[in-house]
Amino acid sequence: MDPSIEKILKLPTKQKTAIMMLIVILIGVGFFFGLEQPILKDLKVQQQNLEKLRVQVQESKRIADQLPKYRTEYAQLQRELESVLTELPNQKEIPTLLTSITTVGKAAGLDFLLFKPKPEIPKDFYAAVPVDISVSGTFYGIANFFVAVGNLPRIVNISNVTFSELKPDKDAGRSLMRVNCLATTFRFLDKKEIKDDKKKK
Repeated sequence: MDPSIEKILKLPTKQKTAIMMLIVILIGVGFFFGLEQPILKDLKVQQQNLEKLRVQVQESKRIADQLPKYRTEYAQLQRELESVLTELPNQKEIPTLLTSITTVGKAAGLDFLLFKPKPEIPKDFYAAVPVDISVSGTFYGIANFFVAVGNLPRIVNISNVTFSELKPDKDAGRSLMRVNCLATTFRFLDKKEIKDDKKKK
C-alpha cells in the first residue's frame, strides 16, 4: 500500500473526516467551475436570446395584425395619387386643356382678345405652364368664366387679374369689361426632362 495512504489511515478520525471533507469540497469546486459554471453561462445567454426572440415575435405579430390596415391605407394613397395625376396633365394633354379654357370662356359669353402661352417654368418634378389671357364681356360672364375654370378637372390658377371698363354696348344695353389675367396650369415632367433640367442647373 502506498505510504501516503497508510499515513492518512493512521490519522485520528477527526483529521480523516476533515481530509475527506476537503476532498469532497475540492471535487465540488472543480465540478462547479469545470462543468456547472459554463453551462449556467450558456443558459443565461440562451435565455437572453429567447427574450430577444420573444420581443421580435411580438413586434412581428403587432405588424402582422396591422397589415390589413396598412393595405387599406396603401390602397387609399394609390387612389389619391391617381386623383392627383388626373389633375396634372402630361405634355400631350396641354393643348387640349388650353382649348378647354377657351371653350368655357366662350360658353360664358366672353370674347378672347389675347390668348398667349408663355415659356414653361420647370420645377422639381413638374412644370408651370403660364398663359396670358385677355377677355371682354359682362361682369357676370367673367365671374362665370372664373368659376368654370375652377371646376375644370385639371388644376388652373388664375392670378394677376386686372379689370378695365370698356365702352358700354348700347345695342345690347349692357356694360362690358376687359380682364387681363395670367392662367397657370401644371404638367408632370417625364424622367428625361427631369434629368435634362438637373444638367442645366
